Amino acid sequence: MRRSIALATALLLAATAPQAMAAAPQVTMIHAGALLAEPGKAPRGPSTIVIRDGKIAEVRNGYAEALPGATLVDLKDRFVMPGLIDMHVHLWGIGGDPMRARMGALNRDEADDMLNAIGNARTTLEAGFTTVRDLGGNARGMRAMREGVERGDIAGPTIINAGAPISVSGGHGDRTNGLAETFAEAVHQHATNTCDGPDDCRRAVREQVALGAQAIKYMSTGGVLSNVSGGLGRAMTDEEMKAIIDTAHGLGRKVATHSHAAAGTKAAIAAGVDTVDHGTFLDDETIKAFKANGTWLVPTMIAPVTAVEQARAGALPPAVIPKAEEAAAAAFANHSKAIAAGVKVAFGTDSGVSRHGLNAREFTLLVKAGMTPAAALKAATVNAAEALGRSASIGTIEPGKDADIIALAGSPLEDVARMETVDFVMRHGVVHKLGGARAVFPPAS
Repeated sequence: MRRSIALATALLLAATAPQAMAAAPQVTMIHAGALLAEPGKAPRGPSTIVIRDGKIAEVRNGYAEALPGATLVDLKDRFVMPGLIDMHVHLWGIGGDPMRARMGALNRDEADDMLNAIGNARTTLEAGFTTVRDLGGNARGMRAMREGVERGDIAGPTIINAGAPISVSGGHGDRTNGLAETFAEAVHQHATNTCDGPDDCRRAVREQVALGAQAIKYMSTGGVLSNVSGGLGRAMTDEEMKAIIDTAHGLGRKVATHSHAAAGTKAAIAAGVDTVDHGTFLDDETIKAFKANGTWLVPTMIAPVTAVEQARAGALPPAVIPKAEEAAAAAFANHSKAIAAGVKVAFGTDSGVSRHGLNAREFTLLVKAGMTPAAALKAATVNAAEALGRSASIGTIEPGKDADIIALAGSPLEDVARMETVDFVMRHGVVHKLGGARAVFPPAS
């Protein structure tokens, strides 16, 4: 018996030894003409970034000689900075084309939406966004996509997925809204995200976590794109919000809330929410609550602009049009007021309302609302990483962090619109875009 065990052990060691010997670290070196290693601080001059097995190993001054066997990427004529983070996207399904989505709703399967999502993920990555928080899609599908990206099966950003957004019945997030009876009954049979009362809302959170959600999103108020005429006012009780947030925090998940009306935002902040997404209507009391509690605002400024364009073009249902007009009229002034008051801001776009890949247009809107270009870049890197609780791995270029790196021609600190043309993208040490063209090297380990 002992001899058999010894023989089996020897065979196992012999079989695994060649693999262990072959697993030499992959080394990539980047020569950066200018390096914004930590947004919010001054950029460095010529620098060398050394990457080993998808992690940043060193950052050196000047252009270091290439190490033996290393892949050298020449970005001496480029402005290099950390990969961008979008705190609010919807990768699932058709994005930015609501008329097409509505017309195909009855003959498009989840598999079709998954394929669209894979394309949306790649488009987002190639726009320079190496991490996203997905706040509403098919719960099982987005979990599978997240894991597919991590395995290297598909190209896309790191995904922090929230599953389906939690909503009261009839609220923004109830997918039966506006459907004929036959279809509403079919959709309702499969819904896990609608809830009424604190206990039911705890159940809804647990179900999303069971389906693989890494974050939780819930709807404090009505929504612009809901096919109901209920407006943008508060939708949940204090008790329902507290049940959602406490349950999610107890399970180690941060919580985002969709909120337009000030009453919904104030109640969410009081209940302990981590981020308020949209925050369209803000008064002085609400802004004070943001600052007193250290709550993050994710403005998604491009969303109301896009919704109004779509509504006026007839691409959205009639019930949406007055809500889109109301939100767009208020959002810019209130976000400007929050920025001027020093509310903590993290970058998010609500892409899926707008087309994927146009995420960086949010930078120009943030600057127009009063941010400096430096602050806007920090919102999409350092701030967003902190809001996600992932500052240890993303947000800056420094040893030990993920090698999520982008580059562009010219400094966005001088013209933030340059962020709309990223021509180099690396995620976890793998290059996905070089010279403005798709490229994948070295292979994912």
